[in-house]
Amino acid sequence: MSAAIHHFRGETADVAGLMKGELLWAVILMSFAGSLLITYSFRRWVDRKSFLSLGLRYRNHGADMIAGVTLAVSILGLATLILRATGHLKWMDILFDGKTLMIALGDLALVAFYEEIIFRGYILNNLLESFNKWVALFISAVLFTLFHLGNPGFDFLSVLNLFAIGTLLGLNYLYTRNLWFPICFHFAWNFLEGPILGYPVSGIHFETLLQTEMKGDENITGGTFGLEGSVIILVLCILAIFVHYFMLQKKAVLPARLVPDPKQNPLPKH
Repeated sequence: MSAAIHHFRGETADVAGLMKGELLWAVILMSFAGSLLITYSFRRWVDRKSFLSLGLRYRNHGADMIAGVTLAVSILGLATLILRATGHLKWMDILFDGKTLMIALGDLALVAFYEEIIFRGYILNNLLESFNKWVALFISAVLFTLFHLGNPGFDFLSVLNLFAIGTLLGLNYLYTRNLWFPICFHFAWNFLEGPILGYPVSGIHFETLLQTEMKGDENITGGTFGLEGSVIILVLCILAIFVHYFMLQKKAVLPARLVPDPKQNPLPKH
């Protein structure tokens, strides 16, 4: 889901080659620093609110962080099992390079952080002050999708998948106003999909632990765009949206039910 690197000397960047140098880190760090500086400036001096109010307070949100990682791993894991079972995926080899994996981990953690700060923390947060929450969610998901427009292999299924993922991440923010679920989901998704499982990450190729060979219909495998171009991911993400919505609804309603109604349970008179 990362769009941090699109072009190098006028051509599509090969992240696998850049992983061995310092250019990738430079691009990621500049994007990270620039995003945080701009967002902080607007939040502090335009919105007149604290930067942490974007949803960065982590106290009591440990469960949300775990849930974000778990959901990302579950969706990607199930999709991978389906691809393996149907003969669309074959792992050819395992190439372990600890340094490369650590670099990828750092890169993708920064990317997940600044993309969520922008799209959920700032854009969705501010849209919620002017629009109905579902309209705000729709607009933020559209903008998140368009952000990846220049990625290699971007097609119609990619549009649907990225919109679904943006909706899933924004849905959690509607109910929690906290960014740690989407940040952890986003990071776990990118890191597991690319450097570990060996798929392209929204069209971007990383050096990977598992060397993959994809076969068959690209609408199923995702083609050069990776799993975000697969109809399997679309179905799983839509299911995840509905399940997550009902869980969030239940969690939101439950505390109200626990508050005693003074009309039904009047205090005893003395």
